Amino acid sequence: MKRLIINVFALATLMCGSMTFVACSDKNDDTDDVAAAAVAQQFVDHTVAPTYSALAAKTQELVEQLVALKANPTDANMATACATFLEARAWWEKSEAFLFGAAGDFGIDPHIDSWPLDQDAFNALMNSPNMLSNLDSEDGDVVAGDQLGNALLGFHGIEYILFRNGQPRAASSLTDNELIYVVAVAGDLRNRCFQLEVSWLGDKAPQSHIDLMEELEMPYTCAGGDKSYGENMIDAGNAGSTYSSRLVALMAIVDGCRSIADEVGTSKIGKPHNGEDPNYIESPYSQTSIIDFHNNIVSIENAYMGGIEGERNNAKSLHQFVKDHDKDLDARVTAAIAEALSKIDAMPAPFVNNYTNASCGEAVEACQNLDDILGEVNDMLTKI
Repeated sequence: MKRLIINVFALATLMCGSMTFVACSDKNDDTDDVAAAAVAQQFVDHTVAPTYSALAAKTQELVEQLVALKANPTDANMATACATFLEARAWWEKSEAFLFGAAGDFGIDPHIDSWPLDQDAFNALMNSPNMLSNLDSEDGDVVAGDQLGNALLGFHGIEYILFRNGQPRAASSLTDNELIYVVAVAGDLRNRCFQLEVSWLGDKAPQSHIDLMEELEMPYTCAGGDKSYGENMIDAGNAGSTYSSRLVALMAIVDGCRSIADEVGTSKIGKPHNGEDPNYIESPYSQTSIIDFHNNIVSIENAYMGGIEGERNNAKSLHQFVKDHDKDLDARVTAAIAEALSKIDAMPAPFVNNYTNASCGEAVEACQNLDDILGEVNDMLTKI
């Protein structure tokens, strides 16, 4: 055994060529590893955490405001609830670059963001006294989450009650049954957004939100273990993490960005624009589709640039990490993000009335280009 060790050491020395070469190689590996760790930490703490915390807070506000609307259906209360709904909606759309975590694992994304609304199922629900009675109970939020299908839940169920033709509905037009429904669905939406927050923040989330997850027996740890999703990413490359290395964690972030770039271009804009499915229009009642698309690209920008606006640190961003390895590639990524935002903003609003406009095709191409360039980033990461 001693001879084998000596021979292996000699072979390693020959392969390295010199001690100077070995030191440089190790330093480069260590530098990349340290930089990747910083990027992952920044992503968790300054992109994911503040996004999900804001989303959780806004959905809690929305529930409270809808309860007030139910008790006193005035136009003022309706306007307040509509404004908060749109704020919550914006934070959700800004989270879609990281659906690869709890949002996907726990089925939260389709649960709270499926469209279009199932009109037939909604009409049947409005004529079901027993179900409405259950939704109007103390546990109406749980009943909604357990017994209503995805096509009646989440943002678009609430949107359907609150908006028509891009404007808040008159409070006097709301029926008692609609108010029962919207409060219950909003309660379920809040529960799922708390689940997202607790899943990523772990014990850094508000204790009351953790307590609700325990009370509702909703899972919130990564892979059924003891780690939060945030801890799992920060611990990439260490025992117990689902990421075999820190570079693999960075590739997961890039893949999340690619997924939403592709979805915005191919599905959200592309399906109606290309005639594949003219009914596949997100947020048609509030007519905020273009804002949704814009915020989806912002989610990519936040993930790539090292944090949400006001919390960015370029030194600990994917932007800087890629720039350090391929300055031209980074420049093309940042230009592609800006181009996608520009082309989306150039589409005439509302999208529901203008989805055949030629500018929509330009936005599709910009999103597809962004997806392709991000694919080059992952190719680069695999070679480091």
